[in-house]
Amino acid sequence: MIEERRAYGRTPLGDFRNDDEAKAGRDHHASCFTMWAAGGGIKPGVTIGKTDDLGMNIVEDPVHVNDLQATILHCLGFDHTRLTYRHMGRDFRLTDVQGQVVSKMLG
Repeated sequence: MIEERRAYGRTPLGDFRNDDEAKAGRDHHASCFTMWAAGGGIKPGVTIGKTDDLGMNIVEDPVHVNDLQATILHCLGFDHTRLTYRHMGRDFRLTDVQGQVVSKMLG
């Protein structure tokens, strides 16, 4: 079974609907996102992951949003695995049951 993990992001490509430039925006792609973080135990000056030239596909070191949330919770002093509760026979938590702390982000 192949697990597909996706986040959400935007590309530098334009999104023109009905040829109306007043309603122009940027395309959305479910494969990539970009963010920055500072302080709180985050390693300064590090870049994790890489997209293709158009920002549409991940080509190196993907970080899932659940992994990002697990890392932020870790920086706040929480063990995300202990924030688990059982409901109707399934374990639930903020990072779902697959989030992992991204050690490359930590200083």
